[in-house]
Amino acid sequence: MKRVLAVVLLGFGLAAGAAVASVEDEIRERIKPLGEVCLQGEDCGEAAAAAAPAASADAGAASARSGGDVYNAACTACHATGAAGAPIVGNAEQWAPRIEQGMETLINHAINGFNAMPPKGACFSCTDDEIVASVEYMVEQSQ
Repeated sequence: MKRVLAVVLLGFGLAAGAAVASVEDEIRERIKPLGEVCLQGEDCGEAAAAAAPAASADAGAASARSGGDVYNAACTACHATGAAGAPIVGNAEQWAPRIEQGMETLINHAINGFNAMPPKGACFSCTDDEIVASVEYMVEQSQ
């Protein structure tokens, strides 16, 4: 009887150990890192080589946004409402003194920030070309 009880307890112990190991494996799978960091100059293998073309393709796709698209995505919060003194798009009176300063000044202010407007209007994913296109769009709408 003691042998049977010992065998049953051993079986339960092994089953419990397997269940705990399975749960631990599931936990490790859930909390594993999504990726890894590869610093320039390090040999990071094929994963980094495969990621580089994808990143440059994404950057190329992002630069295809029109001035109107960028305005609608990033500029409307202030330039449709006049928040923080931003000139409202379509209001020629508000835009006239700014347009008189020249496009170079407007673009410089848009890219580098001016008064309450942060650099790139806080559109950190926007390229300089997209910011230029959005400024041109706003000026066209406001003349």
